[in-house]
Amino acid sequence: MAKTKKLINAPETIIDQMIGGMTGAHPDLLRVEGHTGRAVVAVDGPRDGKVGIVVGGGSGHEPAFAGYVGRGLADAAAVGNIFASPSPEHILDAARAADGGAGVVLLYGNYTGDVLNFTMAAEELEASGVPVRHVAVADDVASAPFDKRAERRGIAGDFFVFKIAGAAADRGEPLARVEALARKANDATLSMGVALGACSLPQTGKPNFEIGDDEMEIGMGLHGEPGVRRQTLASADAVTDELMETILAELNPGEGSRVAVLVNGLGSTSYVELYIVFNRVRQILDARGVSIHRSWVGEYATSLEMAGASITLLRLDDELATLLDHPCRTVALTVGSVPAGSTSAVRSVQSAQKRVSAAPVSNGAGPRSLKREGAVTPAIFRAMMRRVGDDIIAEKAWLSELDGVIGDGDHGITMEIGWKAVQSALAGNDEDDTIEAICKRMAKAFLDAVGASSGPLYATAFLRAGAAVSDRLHLDAAGVATWLGAALQGIQDRGRAEPGDKTMIDAWVPAVAAARESASAGGSELDVLRAARDGAEAGMRATADLESRRGRSAKLGARSKGHIDPGAASSFVIMRAMTAALENSEPDVRAA
Repeated sequence: MAKTKKLINAPETIIDQMIGGMTGAHPDLLRVEGHTGRAVVAVDGPRDGKVGIVVGGGSGHEPAFAGYVGRGLADAAAVGNIFASPSPEHILDAARAADGGAGVVLLYGNYTGDVLNFTMAAEELEASGVPVRHVAVADDVASAPFDKRAERRGIAGDFFVFKIAGAAADRGEPLARVEALARKANDATLSMGVALGACSLPQTGKPNFEIGDDEMEIGMGLHGEPGVRRQTLASADAVTDELMETILAELNPGEGSRVAVLVNGLGSTSYVELYIVFNRVRQILDARGVSIHRSWVGEYATSLEMAGASITLLRLDDELATLLDHPCRTVALTVGSVPAGSTSAVRSVQSAQKRVSAAPVSNGAGPRSLKREGAVTPAIFRAMMRRVGDDIIAEKAWLSELDGVIGDGDHGITMEIGWKAVQSALAGNDEDDTIEAICKRMAKAFLDAVGASSGPLYATAFLRAGAAVSDRLHLDAAGVATWLGAALQGIQDRGRAEPGDKTMIDAWVPAVAAARESASAGGSELDVLRAARDGAEAGMRATADLESRRGRSAKLGARSKGHIDPGAASSFVIMRAMTAALENSEPDVRAA
């Protein structure tokens, strides 16, 4: 397969350099705040007494999300890695910058990673006394039926929901009202898309999926996920008819009603094609007696260089129309004219007071009397975790290939980023650290580096696992099984997946069951890990026969069968690496 070409310097620097370029090109609109460098803030947006609007999501969708930061729209955007949610710390930086004392509304697409990370950030904001609401945009009519509309993913409908919420906040509406209007816009917005060609991640340089020259993917997701079905390429009018038929069947605008229209390019679709699509949209609406109040044609929520387009309709009443017409000024969207002058001086002192650095992680050792039975010392545990990082990095391409078939193709990349961060955190560890303290460092490193769904899931797993063995300095066989079991419980509590959903849980559950059985039978620490490894491998392989019920691949239905779940595969790699590290622990690691 031929490698794709991109004008980048290095995959690991693209986000920082993109943010630098974007804020440098628009210094009158945008600046960066916060210690993470991932919060893009409106120069003329946040102000005292106004509800703060924070949007965010993965990169690769430009001009979304930072392109909608500016006066009258979003006050700040949290910028994630390519196709990966921003981490809670990124979101907190954005929220602190946007908070003017009236509360904050967080807006994001309805994807597992975004939901997990924004929810965690909201919990921390609430704990610190900041009133917060959050709304997941779910406009993709192709991704779930009406009776399961809460499961729909967000695609280009973000454009309208962000606009309505930003206008409501700019007009001085209180927090509950801004949230209600965002939800009203969400309920009135429907989208559907089509892809003609694949995108490629900068880290891999390979198309996320294969599609024939005479094929198209109907219902494609914004991250390159396969659509609901593949069919022979048709004319622009035929494709538009199919998308509009599905949207209008649910939106059901009556004769004389008004809508707003967005025809959105996915990255490499020419304006010639987009205007042809809009022309047919207009004809269909005219025939139904539905008027177009406002329309936009162009690239507003892309998927890197993916070929294709989406159509979004917003059903309007007088209230939503007024908010849609409210002035705003951002990189991606300007409506009317906004008041001149900057509010940055007013906000600078207050913002500085609100920004707090993350508290350092305590090593948790202290003078406590900890149990010392067991072969797994903190030094050996650190070596096990470093080996996990090495093996995840080695298997990155395989994990991404698995994900490309039923997801967005970035799982290996995401796991590599997270485990490299863990390795860096462990490199500076205090030799007196306990296993609990090591787990805390791992959790913070993984969460801050990754975001996505893996960040909150593994951060919660590490924290729970460390807490479960907080009374121990070393791990014996029972301690290893306890650590694994608590990690599983953390993943389940945070992600809410169950066995059979075709997720990482399907590898973790048999791994933990086997580990506990081995420990109960008197097995050694190594016996317990070998049992966990074998259980994880069996569980991973069994996912090929499952139909996905969670995450992005759930939108594929029966098309997800026949493929191993990438999360289950990385879970197996983790168990295998832990086992191999313990097998090789004599004599070097024990002397560490």
